[in-house]
This record gives sequence, C-alpha cells and structure tokens, in this order.
Amino acid sequence: MPSSQTPPAGSTALDPTAVRPDIADARIIRVTPAEVRATLERLKGEGFAMLLDIGGADYPGREPRFDVVYHLIALASDARTVAAVGKPERVRVLCGVTENEAVVPTMTDLWPAADWAEREVYDLFGISFSGHPDLRRIQMPVEWEGYPLRKDYPLRGPAREKTPRPSFALKSNVAAGTPASGKTAAALQRQIAAARGQIVKDETK
Repeated sequence: MPSSQTPPAGSTALDPTAVRPDIADARIIRVTPAEVRATLERLKGEGFAMLLDIGGADYPGREPRFDVVYHLIALASDARTVAAVGKPERVRVLCGVTENEAVVPTMTDLWPAADWAEREVYDLFGISFSGHPDLRRIQMPVEWEGYPLRKDYPLRGPAREKTPRPSFALKSNVAAGTPASGKTAAALQRQIAAARGQIVKDETK
C-alpha cells in the first residue's frame, strides 16, 4: 500500500522529502508507478478533485532516480468561513520512477489539465506517460537532443559539447597572474595615467 515514507535503504542522493519537517498544509504520499493510478483515483473520490500541477525531480545516484510529483487540492463544497476557505487540504503524491523504466500512466482521462503538464515532464526529464493522447515535446524543438532538467545534462547542451572550443586565448586557459602584454599592456598604462591626470603617448599609432 502507498504510504508516506523515507526513500529505500542504499539511497545516495539527498531526498528532501526524507529530511525536511512535515509541511503543515500538505500531506505527502509516496507511491510506485504500479500504485499511482489507484492512489490518484482514490484521492479524487475523497474530494481532491483539483489537479494543480504535475512536476518532476531528478536525484542522480538515488534509486529510483526520478520523482513525478502530483499536486492535488480539495476545495470545500459547502459553506465555510473565510478562514476555512483560505486553508484548503492539499496532497502531494510522489511517484518514484527508475531511469531504466521511466514510464508512468497518464492521468489525462482523470484530469484533462494533466495534458500539457505531462508533456512538460516528458520534454524536460524524459519520463513517458503511457496512454497520453499526444505525447511530444512542448518547450524544446522536436529535434532537440536530451532532457535539459536532468542533473547530468551538459552545461552547453549535447550539440555544443560535441563542438571543439575555439583555440584563441580565453580566461579559462590563461593562467592566473599572467601579466598583460602588447596592446593590452599599453591600454592599461594609458588608463592608469589618465586616472592619475598624466598623459602617456600612444606608441601603437
């Protein structure tokens, strides 16, 4: 049965849900992909009828590596005070997904609003949603390589990482403390002289 619990033994990545204090206005439930459908159906039947968002999180080194996070809210259907309306009941369902089997069932039939949210998680994390009516990229170009919100995504992007860096001198390949020379040194001398109210002849002209 799904339950609120810490990640499995042997996890190496920090899982915030395992170490942070309880969230005052949100119950957290952790499930597996096999449990997520029944869990969300049950919660919807209990009054958590509004799906606020679906997100993703990447914990490299942890097993399962990914979390698909469902944010649900229960709004009162009867008359309430202003204070009660301002404190709705919330649930966050965390579904752990392995890297080798990054697939969970779609919830678009339960909540049509899940459509674009699931596409965004697919686009940026590479997690598929089986049964989705139109699962394709929504932010990145169709031909884009990789998933930008994975923690191991190259800083410059896969395509640029394959391109050799320019051979001319950059800050990254000039040793710290190397004195300026040539035109750079002359320009610095003119700037220093101008700051002191002196005039230095430009030898480069």
